[in-house]
Amino acid sequence: MAGKWEEVVRLTFKGQRFKDHALDVSALSELAQFQKMVAETAKSLWRATHPGRERLPKQFENRTRLCLRRIEEGSAVAPLEVYTEEPVQIPFEPTEVEQAISLARDVLAAVQEDQPIPEGFPRELLPVYAGWGEGLADDEEIEVKPFGSEPTRFTPRTREKLAKFMETSYEDQVDVTGEVLEADVRQGRFQLWIDDRTGVTIRFSKEEEDEVTTALKEHNTRRMRVRGSGEFTPQGKLSGIVQVEDLQVLQVGGTSFDTSARSIWEEISEIAETIPREEWSKLPSDLTDNLAHYIYGAPKQ
Repeated sequence: MAGKWEEVVRLTFKGQRFKDHALDVSALSELAQFQKMVAETAKSLWRATHPGRERLPKQFENRTRLCLRRIEEGSAVAPLEVYTEEPVQIPFEPTEVEQAISLARDVLAAVQEDQPIPEGFPRELLPVYAGWGEGLADDEEIEVKPFGSEPTRFTPRTREKLAKFMETSYEDQVDVTGEVLEADVRQGRFQLWIDDRTGVTIRFSKEEEDEVTTALKEHNTRRMRVRGSGEFTPQGKLSGIVQVEDLQVLQVGGTSFDTSARSIWEEISEIAETIPREEWSKLPSDLTDNLAHYIYGAPKQ
């Protein structure tokens, strides 16, 4: 099936050794590390929106693989591209690589400007980000400019700031569900086991005592959902609940949404891959702009 190259981000290497748009061979490791940052971020974002799914979609790694096909002037500008199959990628659906690059840019900008790291960034990826720029000298920097977005700078100082984030615990919103196996009514505390290895102690009020004791007595058929603020280790693991906003006892079993099922977009993409290229070529070139016309007969735009 026909495809095309699309530029998704530009990395501009600035410094004396990059003059005359020459990219030092040793700087290729920075490109490889940036690829790792983007790929791991894309995987984490996908898994966060598809809980319970174990396998990544077909061709996922290909869709997040960045390629360098030329070096442009302006110190050394490396336009990174992805090869996309058409029209397998649904035109209204943001691509995984675009989402990952956008978040990576926002994280780097926040660190550079001494702002909090954006919500939604998987903190366990901090070591991957902190591994970028190891070969930069003090007078060198990399400008990161996603396609259609404002650029941000990455310097050795930015990398030092990233390393400090790896040493600091933090608070963030939590929405977790687990099994209640221990409760101390006198102390107003219970322990919620999110999985076999992760248990957190949570305080509860007198008004919430019935929910907690019910979840404990019927723990074989009940689960407790907790929403509020949690404390996390620098590696992103939940270590405790700081504030509870809502407790909810849930029934185990019954009909529920199958989170392991494939998404409709994956089903459509797989079907699209089986259609011959010559059949795709028969589609009107203005289909996206005049979808209502071809389906309902409405006037063209």
